[in-house]
Amino acid sequence: MKKIIVTGGSGLLGPWVIREFLEHGYEVLNADTRPLPEPLCPTWITDLTNLGEAYGVLEGAYAVVHLAAIPAAYLRPNEVTFQNNVLSTYNILEAASGLGIKKAVITSSESSYGIVFAVNRIAPQYVPMDESHPQLPQDSYGLSKIVNEETAAMFHRKSGMQVVSFRLGNVISPAMYERFPGFIHQPVERERILWSYIDTRDAASAYRLAVEAEGLGAVAMNIAADDTSMDMKSRDLMAASFPEVTDFRAPLEGYETLLSNELAKRLLGWQPVHHWRDYVTF
Repeated sequence: MKKIIVTGGSGLLGPWVIREFLEHGYEVLNADTRPLPEPLCPTWITDLTNLGEAYGVLEGAYAVVHLAAIPAAYLRPNEVTFQNNVLSTYNILEAASGLGIKKAVITSSESSYGIVFAVNRIAPQYVPMDESHPQLPQDSYGLSKIVNEETAAMFHRKSGMQVVSFRLGNVISPAMYERFPGFIHQPVERERILWSYIDTRDAASAYRLAVEAEGLGAVAMNIAADDTSMDMKSRDLMAASFPEVTDFRAPLEGYETLLSNELAKRLLGWQPVHHWRDYVTF
């Protein structure tokens, strides 16, 4: 049985990723600073800013899924967010490389494009925004994600390890759908994330598929649902919040996502299947 280490498995997304791997026959160990909310698998209480602890927790693993991080800008002092997120990711990949682990999936963010936490507001240069869009953060969180993607590329060059970086849209668990009626007609409420979302169950399947894929090298992929989180058509959302954007690279005739997920579909054979309209009455 292949052993998967999930770091940060006690957070919002982690339990869903752990379930996904368990349901597909993997052994899973959670590495976090706190226990799981329910006993899905063993948890090692681990400080991943310590390289020795990263080595210890990864011993005997087939692959690592790295979710652990300070999960947004301005939750902690800027330098703390940067140091924690960059050092823990470096240590995980350094230990994985040193132990001969061949596959890792790390968690980047749509925030790396710079729009989400911009002090000086910026618009997307084009939509749907794909992985070639410039990454222009004005905050230490978004910068940490770019550094982590470059760290992933370095370790691939060094060791040949496959490292997939997921630029996640706004992560939504099933229980969070009850919030949707309060904002689905208010473009300004979620404009900074281009109204993106990704169901925890769909994100979890992407992590498993990335571990099971072969020959990807070091690659970053957006992970988002096929639609926006709003009950307004995508062109109307853009007109309301970003009228200066004129470069539309898809027809956008309905509620299509503005954070392109086409690369993940093509490289992983992934398909999101959970859509907010299936769970929300309005």
